[in-house]
Amino acid sequence: MKADYLLKKEAKSLEVNFFQKENEHLLRKLQQKAKVEEQRKALSAVVKANPAVIDHLLELGVGPETILAIQLVPLAAVAWADGRLEEKERKIILKHASERGIEKGSANYTMLEVWLKEKPPQQLIDAWKAYARGLWEQLTESEKFLMHESLIGKARQIAQAAGGFLGVSSISPNEGALLEELESVLS
Repeated sequence: MKADYLLKKEAKSLEVNFFQKENEHLLRKLQQKAKVEEQRKALSAVVKANPAVIDHLLELGVGPETILAIQLVPLAAVAWADGRLEEKERKIILKHASERGIEKGSANYTMLEVWLKEKPPQQLIDAWKAYARGLWEQLTESEKFLMHESLIGKARQIAQAAGGFLGVSSISPNEGALLEELESVLS
């Protein structure tokens, strides 16, 4: 009888330990899934792309902050390429940022405002180029197309925003050179 009691007690201990470990494992999996869903939602707010693209970016370890930087650095750089930031350029950049969920008063908005008051340092632009090249190599052809269209298209809008006289020479030589430089990174 005593041996039977001990065996049942050991069996209960085994079950408790097994299910405790299994429950901890399941809990970790649920927490990880919730974290991925949160990241997916945050990334979807700044990348207007289909879920497959979002999932691929997450697999590459790309987060929303990185995407914002990859999108906004070239805009600020092009806006400042001619040595000054025009009000039209500023408005387009802020509109683009707003469309990406950057709200006034947020840390990202504050950072962007600094870039709109002072020319972004060359070190930031060089870091952008290095990261963009590395990311470019990891993307599918359709993702490359979307990235190119989004980044170069918006940067060109910024360059054209200040306009020229009657639309002639709307992109300054410095802005044009920087656009070509940015485009060479994405090819």
